[in-house]
Amino acid sequence: MARFIITTKHVKNSNGIRIEPGMRVEVITQTMSNPVITNGGQVVADAFMRIYGIDIKKAGCLNMVELDVVKV
Repeated sequence: MARFIITTKHVKNSNGIRIEPGMRVEVITQTMSNPVITNGGQVVADAFMRIYGIDIKKAGCLNMVELDVVKV
């Protein structure tokens, strides 16, 4: 198991969703690979929906340009 902290890097307004820099979620995965690119980033999208109530996928922010991933 691996624990990752995913943090947004930039301000973005897209599809009626506002993303602020510093929005942060923590996910635990079964694999050691990057959760943003594994399985379409679904665990990350679910975490942002659960914590902030936003669909980060719909906002177009579910990528390595917009997110910083740190393995803890």
